[in-house]
Amino acid sequence: MKQKILMVTMALGIGGAETHIVELSKELSRRGYEVIIASNGGIYVEEIRRYGIRHSEMPMNSRDTASMIRSYRLLKKLILEEKPDLVHAHARIPAFIAGLVRKSVDFPFVTSAHGVFDTTGILKYVSNWGDRTIAVSEDIKAYLREKYHVPSQNIKVTINGIDTGKFSPDISGEKVAAELEIDEKSPVICHVSRLDDETSLFAEQLIDSMPEISSRIPDTQLIIAGGGTMESHLRKRASTINDSIGRRAVIMTGPRTDINEIVSLCDVFVGVSRTALEAMACGKPVILAGDAGYMGIFSRDKLAEAKEDNFCCRVRGHSVSDDLVSDIVLCLQNTGSPQMAELCRFEREVIQQEYSVEKMTDDCIEVYEKAVQKPFRIVMSGYYGFSNAGDEAILNAIHRNLMKLSQNLKVKVLISNPEKAKEIYDFDMVDRFHIFSLLRAIHRCDLLISGGGSLLQDRTSTKSIMYYLTVMNLAKFMKKKVMLYANGIGPVIKPANRRRVCAAVSRADLITLRDENSVEELRSMGVNRDDMYVTADPVFTFDCLSKDRAAGLLKQERIPDDRPFVGVSLRNWYNLPGFAEKIAVICDEIYRRYDRNIVFIVMQTPNDIKISRRVQELMESPSYILPNRYSTDEIMGMVGCADFVISMRLHTLIFAAHMQVPTLGLVYDPKVKYHLKSLAMPSMGDVEALDTEQALRCVEDMVKNRESYVRILAEKSEELRKLACRNEELLVELINRELAAREE
Repeated sequence: MKQKILMVTMALGIGGAETHIVELSKELSRRGYEVIIASNGGIYVEEIRRYGIRHSEMPMNSRDTASMIRSYRLLKKLILEEKPDLVHAHARIPAFIAGLVRKSVDFPFVTSAHGVFDTTGILKYVSNWGDRTIAVSEDIKAYLREKYHVPSQNIKVTINGIDTGKFSPDISGEKVAAELEIDEKSPVICHVSRLDDETSLFAEQLIDSMPEISSRIPDTQLIIAGGGTMESHLRKRASTINDSIGRRAVIMTGPRTDINEIVSLCDVFVGVSRTALEAMACGKPVILAGDAGYMGIFSRDKLAEAKEDNFCCRVRGHSVSDDLVSDIVLCLQNTGSPQMAELCRFEREVIQQEYSVEKMTDDCIEVYEKAVQKPFRIVMSGYYGFSNAGDEAILNAIHRNLMKLSQNLKVKVLISNPEKAKEIYDFDMVDRFHIFSLLRAIHRCDLLISGGGSLLQDRTSTKSIMYYLTVMNLAKFMKKKVMLYANGIGPVIKPANRRRVCAAVSRADLITLRDENSVEELRSMGVNRDDMYVTADPVFTFDCLSKDRAAGLLKQERIPDDRPFVGVSLRNWYNLPGFAEKIAVICDEIYRRYDRNIVFIVMQTPNDIKISRRVQELMESPSYILPNRYSTDEIMGMVGCADFVISMRLHTLIFAAHMQVPTLGLVYDPKVKYHLKSLAMPSMGDVEALDTEQALRCVEDMVKNRESYVRILAEKSEELRKLACRNEELLVELINRELAAREE
């Protein structure tokens, strides 16, 4: 069923965002959607009405209190009368007002961010980003994540779609040329922009450049199309410049809708964003320049950089300098050259392939459909937010895998210290220790995912296992689905805890476990189920950095590359007597006998740093520590650069296996022993009874037979990757069953 869409925006005058809204609305209308636009009006109102799009006038363009109150009342009245299937707000004031209306009238709500805004003071709090947000460039998405903490899962990056039929090399500008009295022999520069206080600085710089341009290319004319609060000022400036040159060199058109015909007259277009894309569609040479920065003459090699900020020069641009005049002159001197013709052909091709109105509309419809549908809400519970690289890798892997699923999912993560975590993640997070927030998150969800990792164990403490069991039991009490996701079970030592685990796990709706031993452990507790699936740790599905980028990180950390290195990953474990001394001896012998550097890999800060430094102080040979907190793909990439790895930490072993780096395990927990066995990798022994000579024999075997171990890992890690993918397959089956039950 086609929907009724209410577009809410500031106004419909000249500007990139305004044209975006008009073109989107027209294409939606062509596809059978009913579109209404609410705004302060403007030059495009007549055009949209010709397409059967209704317009409702309200002062959405003003920040003064009286206008905002009036807009609120008019918008609420319109929504109650029209009952739109969805409201799509563009710009901050319309989004804020629509958000206020939504507090009393429920409707699916989408917003678009066409640029960046001032976020100082109260302005940060008069913003509303709706159920879903559309950003017109990657840098705006990053801005929304950084300044407003909008989760990535709620943001869709789209394009400024251009009507390549309307903006085409075949469009004639004869009528406009006659109207504006453009000399057909004169070189023409064109600039299109909204001419308000914050968007007209470059237009004035362009006007002021005309005397120099005219002295180098006589009879050149500059057309500036657009209106706004600074139009009168710029007209006076243009008149002064024209008087100084002695002819009508600068032509101010005011706001117009026939921009395609105006652009067709120019020999070079100077501007940014949507208007630059329109000029490219017309096959005109484009100089990317505006108030945000200056990139210069657009060319094939600048495409990737220009895309980053939607051709606005915010990210890669620099301040305008003498380049402006020289670039304009260069373009005018090369008009009609084969090189310029090839550039113009390439520009048009880029727009046709990547910036069509059809693609922009497809993106918006995709967002609309998700906003209108009731999402399937998932809460993730795990050992998240404690600076443990292994558990952070699990969090990243599960979250990425969920976001890749086609289902309309909303995922919330229970995490320690979410304010600090926002510096690293852009997930939707809630404080795992804030009881009311936790209860609210579970109450609103459809499914609780508990995992992965070794959550259900009491070797470290009973408090930890009680937390995870309580969260699971709360979810079942609230009649939510519960999944154990690739859990490693045990050891669970206390009889009371074993009974608690049995009761909670028996009620779970889906159980996936990372090894056979976990199945046996649950069965020994009395969990009698045939539907416990052995999969693998989700980290085996994770994509990591390339070796070149990982090597660059190692170089930044001043790890020498004069010889291969052995990664050593330790953890404090009940202050084992003599353990640090034994590891120091082993590391020294590796350095002396096998000419390998020693690099300590820190998986949890600060605990792993302490034991690593203790061993380093006991060593006679030089060694290095990776002490910082790295992203999952960074640390995995650096592990992938090692010759081999010696590790107590399970996830260092998993990282190494995933990167096909051979491992020697130091067993402090049964999970390490089982992992080594599953990968056919050798153990150096139990940390509580470590034999230095036996450990060094393992090292010698590893050095001699490294390639054999690499071949083993290549096969085993691929098997585990496929098993890890099974977690999502089973999860999708569970979600689909629930969605089907909703429809019955």
